[in-house]
Amino acid sequence: MTADNHEEMRARFNGERREDLTRRIKELFDIQDRTYGIPPKKYETCFVGEEAVAALVEEGIASNAADAIRIGNLLLDAGVFHHVHQAHSFENKYLFYRFAEDEDHGQVARRPDGTMVRWADFIAPLTQRDESQLSLQPAVPERDPQLADFAQEDLEACGVSPLDEHNIRFLDHLHPKAWIDPTPKKVYNLVVIGAGAGGLVSSAGAAGVGARVALIEAHLMGGDCLTVGCVPSKALLRCAKAAAAVRRADRFGVRIEGEVSVDFPFVMERMRRLRAQIAPVDSAERFAHKLGVDVFIGKGRFIGKNQIEVNGKTLNFKKAVVATGGTAAIPSIPGLQAAPYLTNASIFNMAELPKRLAVIGAGPIGLELAQAFQRFGSQVTVFSRSAKILPKEDPEAAKLVGEALQADGVQFVHHARYNRVERREVNGSRAVTMVLDAEGTERRMEFDALLVAAGRKPTVAGLGLDTAGIDYDARMGIAVNAKMQTSNPNVFAVGDVASKYQFTHMADFGARLVIRNALFFGRDKFSDLLIPWATYTDPEVAHVGLYENDLEEKEIAYTTVSRSFDEVDRAIVDGETAGFVKIHVKQGSDQILGATIVGSHAGDMISEITVAMQAGMGLGKLANVIHPYPTAAEAIRQCGDAYNRGRLTPTIKSIFSGLMAIRR
Repeated sequence: MTADNHEEMRARFNGERREDLTRRIKELFDIQDRTYGIPPKKYETCFVGEEAVAALVEEGIASNAADAIRIGNLLLDAGVFHHVHQAHSFENKYLFYRFAEDEDHGQVARRPDGTMVRWADFIAPLTQRDESQLSLQPAVPERDPQLADFAQEDLEACGVSPLDEHNIRFLDHLHPKAWIDPTPKKVYNLVVIGAGAGGLVSSAGAAGVGARVALIEAHLMGGDCLTVGCVPSKALLRCAKAAAAVRRADRFGVRIEGEVSVDFPFVMERMRRLRAQIAPVDSAERFAHKLGVDVFIGKGRFIGKNQIEVNGKTLNFKKAVVATGGTAAIPSIPGLQAAPYLTNASIFNMAELPKRLAVIGAGPIGLELAQAFQRFGSQVTVFSRSAKILPKEDPEAAKLVGEALQADGVQFVHHARYNRVERREVNGSRAVTMVLDAEGTERRMEFDALLVAAGRKPTVAGLGLDTAGIDYDARMGIAVNAKMQTSNPNVFAVGDVASKYQFTHMADFGARLVIRNALFFGRDKFSDLLIPWATYTDPEVAHVGLYENDLEEKEIAYTTVSRSFDEVDRAIVDGETAGFVKIHVKQGSDQILGATIVGSHAGDMISEITVAMQAGMGLGKLANVIHPYPTAAEAIRQCGDAYNRGRLTPTIKSIFSGLMAIRR
């Protein structure tokens, strides 16, 4: 086989053609249970290497034995089949091989780049902190005290629509129409309820280091992030940012003739297409056939301290993880339940752009979508119960975001007191009227659609938590200790169901912590994790570590160094000068205690500071890191320069001046 033929053959194993070829080859091989050794050991559903080589040549798929071996190793490298002990490549010998889809006990999990998941990934501690070190987790607001009285959205009731080719492909991956549950094993090392970020990482990581794992999902694999959160929302935000850039292009001398309009159906179709494109990574088939996880599609509930029932089957476990996340909380406003409202789940099913959109809630979800729909062409009004937006963020940062949204045309109603919501029929379409209490009189505001983004409620109902001896609260979720362990020592909880830090990346790293603690006797503490986050409005807001109010409450002496983007060359030439980098350091040292960035690419920039904090690298040393010129990230280096200049006291300056005089 020539090099060109080899590459041509490799290309045949990509995409659907690879699946067709695999199916054809599998039909040729003699697959059966086999025994070998003394005493004889049984190997199920195997084929023999030398018999397979002969079959490939006989059928004309390979020209000779050497060619057949090359083809077999391409299939083996692609993960189609493997040696029963993972000990051999494909050889023309009496060796047993098994197709991955016939594997009952799983196989080594691999990262997206193809490398194996290592033991060290889950045994090594996440942090190297000791008991004397300061926790750098900020005191974000607790869940709303009224949350327990709020209703909770049923994601299954929201459905997925329209059922076009993209959503059909999406559903095929994440909730197959006809999924056959595996036969439960006698006992599992780990059973996971919920296939969002926390559940997927928990199950894939545990299976990758040899654990027997079961994963249960009632609705859609991938959880909120892929299905109704990060992925679809950022797809919309990118389109909205493009629309805003075109409308403002004249500031760069680019003239747009006529009015700029947004093709909303195309925007939504693009979102569905991209979401379906990403879906295979979280698919039921991938986790079952490639990662070796037993996947059950159904509702799981505890029926004992070490037992979970799903679809009438009982799963026995040594350890379990609850990763059921949360859903939109629906405030107890009179008339709201009967009104046609949207949430972060159902809004991605929309087919038409509303002319007037009301948004209840001024947190990240509400503001991101408010700005996007305003830029698409809706007139958006945001209702907030207080005078604040983004209540957990630096007040200066929140102020800049509010000004940016108002510049886009978003209107705000602060200190909103809701009397009721009324349902209206307008030209055959359902609309709403918001009725507010305005100092004793009623203020009526009419809208074509209403988005509820008033918070998220942990999903704890119907899980049988009481039966398992797991303490929980309808508002706060499942109670866990520092190791993410529940009151049942064999059960852990991760993600939005157990944490006020409701971010996908926190569910991910919380799951890594749980694997270490549950399976490897780890002692990692959630409080030691360093948590960055970002809100993807325009400008973005990103933060890591402690805020100023945290430092003051903890009575930690600190110094703040900041750099405005109107002093950064790249921001000036890009016309993106609204924003800043603000870094807090411990007084008397350059230890970074926290940082906030507001700007066009704040979410990307915050990682540089997070890396420095994680590695114990001080702000003064960041001044010595060479940054390409011109970049927005230079603002971070410039903060380091400012810190170092601040260390030059009059006494030190006089000493340096004297030294320079001597050397002249």
